[in-house]
Amino acid sequence: MNGHEMLEFWWLVPAGLALHGYGRSLAGVTRAQRAVWARARIVGVGQPAHGDSERPGIPVTVAFQDPATGRDFTLPNAGEHGDAIQEAWVGREFEVRYPPEEPLRFAVVLDTDGEKSGRTGPDCAVILLLIGLVIHATVRWGYPWALFGFGALLTALAARSPDIRTVRARNALLASAVAVPARVVAVTKDVHTDGEGDEIVNHAPVVTFTTRDGTHVTVLSRDGIPDPGRSLHRTLTIHYAPTDPSVYTPDPAADRRSGAMNIAFVVALLLTGAAAVVVGALKLA
Repeated sequence: MNGHEMLEFWWLVPAGLALHGYGRSLAGVTRAQRAVWARARIVGVGQPAHGDSERPGIPVTVAFQDPATGRDFTLPNAGEHGDAIQEAWVGREFEVRYPPEEPLRFAVVLDTDGEKSGRTGPDCAVILLLIGLVIHATVRWGYPWALFGFGALLTALAARSPDIRTVRARNALLASAVAVPARVVAVTKDVHTDGEGDEIVNHAPVVTFTTRDGTHVTVLSRDGIPDPGRSLHRTLTIHYAPTDPSVYTPDPAADRRSGAMNIAFVVALLLTGAAAVVVGALKLA
């Protein structure tokens, strides 16, 4: 068998990775499944320094109890442990995970969907396999397979997109939003270089506000604040969901427009994918 013939079996690699991953998940031996999961609580909130990067998020002190030993831990986290925290207040809860008997290596997990099952990796392998099969079919049998295959993938991805549900849930929470005064206490700064070597500077204001029940909240606000690079010490109004201060906006009208655009984009992808499937099927008939 020569090299060209061996390439015909490329699909064995992603298929094997997917089967291996799903097998480990069913056996309960993935890293996420072997990890210790615990409920953590923020007990202290710091503030990013003015001009620092936004990547570490808001520095906090978290407390959790090791389920195996019952021992309590109170540890600092300035972005080194798992997901960066963008909205922080004393009392906020989330989950952390760590290797057995190593709680000092904890990682914050803000979105646990797919994480605990250990299926994120094999799911990605399946997506790569499907994309590769469509490309393979296109090269071998022509562009109608590209229309049909990529149209089907686009339709499936758009149909499974959580964006519409997320926007609707956010709009429902903000429908009863409470308006409170807020203040920009720092502005983070990150510098990136584009493909042409030009520098792109991104600023994210650090905003503090106090809820009606007296909870002091610190957030990294990326949207809704005009001229963010010059917003230090600016006062503004924040609208937050009474049941969840992490859902907030300085500009409700702009927030609704952004949500509507996200929904329109998903619908456009869905229609485009469906149209490509129909055209591809007609070409193949």
